[in-house]
Amino acid sequence: MAESVTTERGLPPEMQSDIDDMEAVRRVYPVRINPYYLALIQKGGDPLRRQVVPDRCELTDGMAMDDPLSEAEQSPVTGLIHRYPDRVVLLVSGMCPVLCRFCMRKRLAGRALSLSDDQIMDAVAYIQSEPAIREVILSGGDPLMLSDDALAAILARIGRINHVETVRVHTRTPAALPQRITPALAALLKRYHPLYLNIHMNHPDEVTAEFAAACAMLADAGIPLGSQTVLLKGVNDSADVMKRLMRQLLRNRVRPYYLHHPDLVRGTGHFRVPIERGLAIMRSLSGNISGMAMPRYMIDLPGGGGKVSLLPDDVQAVDGGYLAVRNHRGEVYYYPAGDTVTGACG
Repeated sequence: MAESVTTERGLPPEMQSDIDDMEAVRRVYPVRINPYYLALIQKGGDPLRRQVVPDRCELTDGMAMDDPLSEAEQSPVTGLIHRYPDRVVLLVSGMCPVLCRFCMRKRLAGRALSLSDDQIMDAVAYIQSEPAIREVILSGGDPLMLSDDALAAILARIGRINHVETVRVHTRTPAALPQRITPALAALLKRYHPLYLNIHMNHPDEVTAEFAAACAMLADAGIPLGSQTVLLKGVNDSADVMKRLMRQLLRNRVRPYYLHHPDLVRGTGHFRVPIERGLAIMRSLSGNISGMAMPRYMIDLPGGGGKVSLLPDDVQAVDGGYLAVRNHRGEVYYYPAGDTVTGACG
């Protein structure tokens, strides 16, 4: 599938001033914006523009690490990351529909090749040799940038491993290239249930008619849909934007899953916000949107420590055997803290 790289001719007039910055950044970090996503950008300060158009800050931030999550150290074979005992991530594709400027794998984005057939066979052999592995997560790049035949071959190989119980696909295509979601692709994925699909979504403006049609096609094929969102400065770091995004996702049968705090990746520091802002957004969501629309706020620990949930500090104190707990309106209620209540039968 051919990539689409922005050029001066392809940019709208209000973005022509970005050419010099784009060229300076592109010499270090590749750029890719396909025509569909480019057409969604409305103005210079657009939150979608900020996600994909290069910024000189990529070259000057103080972030020191290309691989802060130590993925390379946790890769027993090429393209496979084994961090948790029961699951692995398989980086099957080197392609993305757009290159997000905040990418957690910025060191690879636009440079990495898709795994060769031999490399996929090595990864499958490793998974086969580790019976504790119950789930395989296809990532990249974007797995759905592979051809249907290539994707089917990978899923078939994984499907023959008896101890693998589920497959998860992480993709940006419904948001950034929804035309890739076709009846043929939905039918292909349906053959490999239980298969789950998590969509990377960051802003309500990415929820278009084309996105809705792509989600409907997948959901109608019985594929459970989730979302993963990255908290990004100048894109979605407000309670109002996050509420609108989560509600629109749920309306399209996409269950919010994770809200990721941005990783400590070189070239992405201008997207970082204080963790307290993320916690404040989570407080604002709680009680004001459906529980089904609530994501889990996560940080991914440097050094390969894995993901950890962050929660607002709703427990104020323990006083006289009771928790003082704050609700979504800021009101404090008292709840028994022990494991027994007077009169209860143990």
